[in-house]
Amino acid sequence: MISTVNVGLQYSGRELFKHVDIKFTNGNCYGLIGANGAGKSTFLKILSGEIEPQKGQVIVTPGERISVLRQDHFAFDDCDVIRTVLLGNKRLCEVMDEKEAIYMKEDFSEDDGIRVSELEEEFAEMGGWSAESDAEILLNGLGVTNEYHNLLMKELPNEIKVKVLLAQALFGSPDILLMDEPTNHLDLAAIDWLEEFLINLESTVIVVSHDRHFLNKVCTHTVDIDYGKVTMYVGNYDFWYEYTQMAQRQMKEQNKKAEAKAKELQEFIARFSANASKSKQATSRKKLLDSLIIEDMPVSSRRFPFVAFKPDREIGNEVLTVSGISKTVGDRKVLDNVSFVIRPHDKVAFVGTDSLAKTTLFKILAGELEPDEGTFKWGVTTSQSYFPSDNSAFFDGCENSLIDWLRSYSDLVYESDVRSWLGRMLFSGEEATKKAKVLSGGERVRCMLCKMMLSGANVLIFDEPTNHLDLESIASLNDGVIRFPETVLFTSHDHQFVQTIANRIIDVTAGSFYDNQITFDEYLEAKNEK
Repeated sequence: MISTVNVGLQYSGRELFKHVDIKFTNGNCYGLIGANGAGKSTFLKILSGEIEPQKGQVIVTPGERISVLRQDHFAFDDCDVIRTVLLGNKRLCEVMDEKEAIYMKEDFSEDDGIRVSELEEEFAEMGGWSAESDAEILLNGLGVTNEYHNLLMKELPNEIKVKVLLAQALFGSPDILLMDEPTNHLDLAAIDWLEEFLINLESTVIVVSHDRHFLNKVCTHTVDIDYGKVTMYVGNYDFWYEYTQMAQRQMKEQNKKAEAKAKELQEFIARFSANASKSKQATSRKKLLDSLIIEDMPVSSRRFPFVAFKPDREIGNEVLTVSGISKTVGDRKVLDNVSFVIRPHDKVAFVGTDSLAKTTLFKILAGELEPDEGTFKWGVTTSQSYFPSDNSAFFDGCENSLIDWLRSYSDLVYESDVRSWLGRMLFSGEEATKKAKVLSGGERVRCMLCKMMLSGANVLIFDEPTNHLDLESIASLNDGVIRFPETVLFTSHDHQFVQTIANRIIDVTAGSFYDNQITFDEYLEAKNEK
């Protein structure tokens, strides 16, 4: 068990939260939610001991082991993959290293014998004899196959390294597991495996995630950071959302009734307070008015951008024909004789474990890469707007303000019009004058979406658009793409995003091409039956 007593923290003069008294118990999974900047990651660091609260304390049941999902992808570069996973239980590795050092001695003393006996006993109690096979099981479950297990971490591609660090956090069934965005950069198969693993884990799990489906699947409780408070709700993300929306509606309705009653009493008092025969009634109405309670509606830190894509023209009968496209990247053939036809109003999710294949295809369709073989042809009535998974070329080193940045990608002339569009994406006032190069990942994504909205394109191509966005922005984007009346090609690791948008699924992974007019859940169900 892990709990907080009167915890409070200020950051840059702003109070993130105060008087936090909360208890996390064994066997439950807690989803930690809140707007960007609300303090989710900071609160997780307080729980892990990485940050000391300015007030209060964190209490951990004595003897319980805390495991934290590491965000530093270079911390273990000189370790091999298996050793990196084993380091999830630091004490186990210390015992292994000390044992090995003693056994390597040429002059093995009686004291060494006693010490190594103690270590062997501790090693067995921690499950040391099965540790390496347990690590391999975790890695294979996440899609890190045996070919990677003996490589150094620095030799791994980033998407594999992320999975190894996740396996490290999960290793050895820690008593308390803290994870910040564990589904980031995971393929859908790995996310599905992680969901099942956490559902069956009997530890205390506290997780920050922007993946609504993941939160709904694994969480028994939702912990909301908002209004400067940390509040726990029993239930998953959908339950929290419906409950809080209902509570707000009820409060608004109560306030509306109270305000109407107050107006009625004020009118009576004004009419009869000077009338001797009615003065007693006016006085009683005054007391009743004073007793009326109109609740203050707290100002939430949550902000929803306005996302709406409006095509300049309807699409014709011919949208896109792809014929026999192949492409090799480095020494690997990522696209192999890919062919398909996109029809009007198709909303196609490109799925599969090979993210490089999907990104490469989108770059070819956007005109950024040439295929080695094959052709593609866009219909004459189409216009495309492309959201790349890596948008650094649009922002790195850019000295322009956001106003000038957006103006350069649109026909807008007047600053007031540019500011209006930026305001839709939550850049108001002085935020619109920030330099493009200093934006955070989420801010960059919002700018790219604004650029796409202004394009008037009737074909939208999205490569992982939900990365870096908070839950509110994801929900707004989700709704905006659902409402878009024309054609969408996209890839995303957000299950709910894919399920609610796609009416067709294509997998372009070399050797396992798939194309069907089907929802994402239907696709997964059919795949699991094989």
